[in-house]
Amino acid sequence: MNDDALEITEAHYELVISVDARRSGAYDDVDKVRMRERIYRVLETAFAHAKVARDAVHLEDRGDGVLLSVPGRIAASRLLGLWLIEVHEKLRDENRGLAVPLGLRIGMHVGPVRHDGRGISGRAVDLACRLADSSVARGLLDAEQADLVLVTSQSLYDDVVGAGGKFIEPAHYSPARLELKEGEVTAWFHLPGRTAPVIPEPEPAPPSPSPSPSPSPSSSAAVGGPLHAVDGDEFDDGEGFDDNDEFEVVGDGMSGHRPGGVGVHYNVAGDMSHHHHNDYQGNVHIGRNTDRDAEQGRG
Repeated sequence: MNDDALEITEAHYELVISVDARRSGAYDDVDKVRMRERIYRVLETAFAHAKVARDAVHLEDRGDGVLLSVPGRIAASRLLGLWLIEVHEKLRDENRGLAVPLGLRIGMHVGPVRHDGRGISGRAVDLACRLADSSVARGLLDAEQADLVLVTSQSLYDDVVGAGGKFIEPAHYSPARLELKEGEVTAWFHLPGRTAPVIPEPEPAPPSPSPSPSPSPSSSAAVGGPLHAVDGDEFDDGEGFDDNDEFEVVGDGMSGHRPGGVGVHYNVAGDMSHHHHNDYQGNVHIGRNTDRDAEQGRG
């Protein structure tokens, strides 16, 4: 196996940094070029001040941001400490006088990374990008009117941030649970230059609609046809029965003949209509029209 093939199959633990610009889609073509120039000035200035050699950093352009990875020989604490402070300071300098300040979301995670001729890949890369693009990061940047929000993975917080160090304040981070494509994870959020942010509680999911109650014995299943409503009353059209069928009043629930019942219950075979508190005006016909009714002039 040659060296190139070996490099692709082997994964190296690296610090992955995903940088996204806030609302990049709102920039027109000219302003987007200027936005990208500001992002590169901010990052490159920070690397220089943090004494991280530019050729030691892998960088991929993402249009509205960049994807970076830093090898393990460079301490992650330097990136979480001095480098992050320099990013924040340079970003504030770039935003002076801008009507729409540049906002950045940065996601960080340490994990196995594979390099090929087109860039880097691996779950560590995916997670860093998901953290930067999370809805909590977006919402926090807007709610706090901040220039920069950092999001770290749980493992990076435990292994590096939690231990503290120069320019690292673990107490200035707040945790939150995130629902990502890969599942639920815990992430830690930090606004440089501020105390620990307050993470809003996620809104509860709307309750599922209650299932419709099962039809009672007095419903259409019991009487043989669908029930219809007219002015608040119900009647059964008795489909499937002939004119010789009869109906029987089983009991009056109000009188206690039907335990637990309310109103009058009918067990019907054939046609039936139930009218209650209706005000009829003019000629009213109730029931079917038959030849006999027509001959006798009944209405």
